[in-house]
Amino acid sequence: MAYLQEGYYSDTAARAVPSERATFIQRTYLNLAGAVLAFAGLEAALLQTSAGDAVLSGLIAGGKVGMLFLMIAFIGAGYLARWWAYNSPSRGMQYAGLGLYVVAEAIIFLPLLLFASRVYPAEHLIAKAGLLTAGMFFGLTTAVFVTKADFSWLGSALSVLSWVALLTIVAGMIFGFSLGLWFSAAMIALASGYIVYDTSNILHRYPTTHYVAAALELFASVALLFYYILRLALQMAGNSRN
Repeated sequence: MAYLQEGYYSDTAARAVPSERATFIQRTYLNLAGAVLAFAGLEAALLQTSAGDAVLSGLIAGGKVGMLFLMIAFIGAGYLARWWAYNSPSRGMQYAGLGLYVVAEAIIFLPLLLFASRVYPAEHLIAKAGLLTAGMFFGLTTAVFVTKADFSWLGSALSVLSWVALLTIVAGMIFGFSLGLWFSAAMIALASGYIVYDTSNILHRYPTTHYVAAALELFASVALLFYYILRLALQMAGNSRN
């Protein structure tokens, strides 16, 4: 997110003529919708075929070390995807970055989605988490668009909190302690903060040519929110059975 600091861009959507600003916002959210649909389609294919089991078996076989390397690979893919989306002069490469991030998210989500669909099929937790995510996203987005406030000041705090969360996850993987309901709730709050931050940047910081990059950031934040809402739902469902 460091490339969105004050003064980095001069041709931002906030300074564009209304028609260009409207087109930029429309393209951003259309690309976000496309990324969400692509993610849903890829996950549906993995969940309903043997491909999902094959991927999951490979992840389980690696144990803690394998999951740690998967996390490192995911972070690396995220940086590469953002580099393509933000810096490539080719629109095709920008979309390749967005596509790479969608695929990386689909792999990270697979174990959680398989667990939810097979252990708690009657509860329809995936659908419920998806609806709650959509509702929260709509509410947060509407609040930023209505107030038109600039929340770019959140960037530094969100970055620090993200690193704290990442180190907590890695420590849990290495030392074997579980991250309870409080952690899922904290991550939901963090993801909500990112949605507010990203939406504010769309209004105030992004150039009108960077709609693919803007969509990627929004998709990353929405995916984070969905992941931890579903995780929290699974934790609560597990507690209710005990």
